[in-house]
Amino acid sequence: MQIAKVRGTVVSTQKDPSLRGTKLLLLQLLDEEGHTLPEYEVAADSVGAGVDEWVLISRSGHAACRVQGNEDRPLDAVVVAIIDTIYLEKRQIYNKREQYR
Repeated sequence: MQIAKVRGTVVSTQKDPSLRGTKLLLLQLLDEEGHTLPEYEVAADSVGAGVDEWVLISRSGHAACRVQGNEDRPLDAVVVAIIDTIYLEKRQIYNKREQYR
């Protein structure tokens, strides 16, 4: 799994029929300190995440496809959680409430 920040949405009028109704998000990957990496990922949203939220994504195709409701979809990544807080070595590096103050 990987931590990422939602940067935007991806809209496609022509796509595989199994992806109809699936919200796609553009994510920027984050390192263990919460700093942005130069890598991006497009992932299906299974939790209703919004722009600027930090999320947890399941990657690597097979693991992503095992998320309930995605078994028959051609997915490499799925947003599986919206993150509330992250602690690293007894130090808080992210708190969703503090982000929106």
